[in-house]
Amino acid sequence: MLRRKFLKLSAATAVSAPFINIRGAWAAYPDKSIRWMVGYVPGGTTDILARLIGAYISEKIGQQIVIENKAGAGNNLAVEAVIAAPADGYTLLLVNPANGINATLYKNLSFNFIRDIAPVGGLMRVPNVMVVNNAVPAKTVKEFIDYAKANPSKVNMASSGNGTSVHLSGELFMAMTGVKMTHVPYRGSNPALTDIMGGQVQVLFDNMPSSIELIRSGKIRALAVTTEKRAEYFPNVPTLAETVPGYEASAWFGMGVKAGTSPEIIAFLHKQIEQALADPKIKARIADLGGAQMGGSSADFAKIIADETAKWKKVVEFSGAKVE
Repeated sequence: MLRRKFLKLSAATAVSAPFINIRGAWAAYPDKSIRWMVGYVPGGTTDILARLIGAYISEKIGQQIVIENKAGAGNNLAVEAVIAAPADGYTLLLVNPANGINATLYKNLSFNFIRDIAPVGGLMRVPNVMVVNNAVPAKTVKEFIDYAKANPSKVNMASSGNGTSVHLSGELFMAMTGVKMTHVPYRGSNPALTDIMGGQVQVLFDNMPSSIELIRSGKIRALAVTTEKRAEYFPNVPTLAETVPGYEASAWFGMGVKAGTSPEIIAFLHKQIEQALADPKIKARIADLGGAQMGGSSADFAKIIADETAKWKKVVEFSGAKVE
């Protein structure tokens, strides 16, 4: 009788063995679909990048990564959704510059980003690009500054939302040039670009991937890129610093999870990022979007987040930008 009970117990244990491992419960990860929270509407840089990397990883791990666009509150709703979920690796965050900016821009956040989100890895860094609708008479940054100063009540500056790098790049431009523009925030780059083309707003300091095809097709006009050096794919487009000395800004993107997620799951996800960034097709697509892949360790990405948070703190304080 004891032998029969032992054999039954052994059989039951064998059936459940795939879900039991001395390394811990993470060994079964992932055994269901994963949500990737994007803090903006579809069509913008964060959404494009999440779908690109998410599709690659889905195919490799055999589980679907579902992109969930949770726009609002300058990306904070997406962060809150990740923090509210279990720390089990099934809810990811598309980390972006707004996460560093908001630490200073918002005075009453319900979270501390550096404390509450664990970095997984960096994905891509891109310049922002100063674009105008084709009805704006300015063909250079200097001409735009003169035009805006002569028409202070007529220039509307679009952004992909309060607190985004797109918003703060424009605020930095105003602070460093003395230009006054009316900020018009949208729920992502896509609707902002629609209104740029329609003439409802005049200028946008957009992330390059969202605007690059519209620039190439001539539907909007690029006046300058925001990085220190000119972009290889637009060598004839000057940098803002060529007209406004000292100006520099870029956008960076990566993956994060809720703090407290097991190191093994973070390592697993980081490995998927490394493999994606090493794939020639992903490399080519990132280059086509006007970006440079980041890579590096989770610790490297943590340092970027900390450094960018400190940098944008100075910009927010310098510009006087506020969001309640």
